[in-house]
Amino acid sequence: MNDKQNIEDRIVQYTKELRLPTIRRDFAQIAAQAALENSSYENYLLDLVEKEYATRVENRKKQRIRTAGFPYKKYLQDLEEAELPPDAAQKLGILKRLDFLKEGQNIVLAGNPGTGKTHLAIGLGIQACLENYKVLFVTVPRLITLIRESRSEKMLRNLENRFEKYGLVICDEFGYISFDKEASELLFTHLSLRAGRKSTIITTNLSFDRWSEIFGDPVLTAAMVDRLAHKAFLINMNGNSYRVKETKKWMKKQ
Repeated sequence: MNDKQNIEDRIVQYTKELRLPTIRRDFAQIAAQAALENSSYENYLLDLVEKEYATRVENRKKQRIRTAGFPYKKYLQDLEEAELPPDAAQKLGILKRLDFLKEGQNIVLAGNPGTGKTHLAIGLGIQACLENYKVLFVTVPRLITLIRESRSEKMLRNLENRFEKYGLVICDEFGYISFDKEASELLFTHLSLRAGRKSTIITTNLSFDRWSEIFGDPVLTAAMVDRLAHKAFLINMNGNSYRVKETKKWMKKQ
């Protein structure tokens, strides 16, 4: 075995042990390019570590998207702005900037089904993942189930700690089912952990004046609205159902 092959084999071995897959994959190609350009050793090393770093950053973004729990991937660029309700279309530009995350502001997307509430919420969530925020997407019924399953004090505290630390929590399907008193109190407690500090996006088919239908308790309802709506973006998502329009288009083609 010649010296060059021996060196390459050792590089492969060490980069496996050190978990540097990008360097292992690209070192020979970058070395050849560096030789052609008569680059210094320092520039060659910099090129290698920059590629490894860029790969790790990209992989972290993909991992955040995978672990967020999105039911499907919908990006902001996939939104048909002309099909959005007027209020959402008007405020989309400022929401895309994600400044609301830095300020710990909430977003409430309220309106009839099929107008893009969940798509917009997922799009903002994925954009937040790409900007290094840790995101959780969960339906409200699923969140209540998770809380109820954390029956021991230790498990419940662990869930609260995780819930409190997410850069963004998206609570989907708020108001699709009503809650009993215990569930209402559990949901209120968890959402209150984030109030004024971390951002939460709520999608709901009910306006605030109908939230008492969900909670049953007018005092708890008022407290919940107060915490979620304080300095929040309240987006009117009432409009024509995009799904209905798509169905009509599909039926015409049959």
